[in-house]
Amino acid sequence: MIREIFGKKLGMTQIFDKDGALIGVTLIEVEPVCVLEEIKYQTKEVARIGCFKWPENRQKFIKKPVLGYFKKLGVSPYKLIREVELDKTAAKKDAAAPAEKSAEQKEGEQKAEQPKAARPEVGIEMFNEGDIVNVHGTTKGRGFAGGIKRHGWHGGPSAHGSMTHRRIGSNGSNTDPGRVVRGHRMPGHMGVDWRVVKQLKIVKIDKEKQLLFVAGSVPGNKGSVVGVEKA
Repeated sequence: MIREIFGKKLGMTQIFDKDGALIGVTLIEVEPVCVLEEIKYQTKEVARIGCFKWPENRQKFIKKPVLGYFKKLGVSPYKLIREVELDKTAAKKDAAAPAEKSAEQKEGEQKAEQPKAARPEVGIEMFNEGDIVNVHGTTKGRGFAGGIKRHGWHGGPSAHGSMTHRRIGSNGSNTDPGRVVRGHRMPGHMGVDWRVVKQLKIVKIDKEKQLLFVAGSVPGNKGSVVGVEKA
């Protein structure tokens, strides 16, 4: 079983819990993902999953190598392909198997493996209300931002005589080394960074609409893709 799934951030709203407390939550739409294959690396074992199915009338825009990959697996194409870690606790439960098999059993298994079996799909049922998750995504782009917005500077005096309300001011050093030190905080591009928000609680689950109600805010714009991982 996989430990992580991808969904779309729909926005934020407010709900009341059982005690009547008002909680700000983020809505994440989680469509069922398809476990395409399992891959074993030297250091870890992961599962390759497909997220967000392509509509039939839009499949003509898929690149041929990608389309051929899905045809080889016998699965309808997906927009997003990611590799996620497997849940080791679930793998240990399924590890019980007979040590030796007879030749007849092996032949029967080979015949049974010839037709392509349906790929397993995992959806919102992998979570329960009250679970703690980590959500990661790309933050909103703020463009070119000044030091006050980007780094939280206090700024200059607010009086009319001051001419440096929100300016950077002197940024160089003294006679030694006599230059701007590398890594000095400056105005510049802000946002579009990969961020993780940890230890968020799933307050509510709407299985009919495939929605997760996660307490707190998560990175990203409305409609952006976020990853939800079991903490």
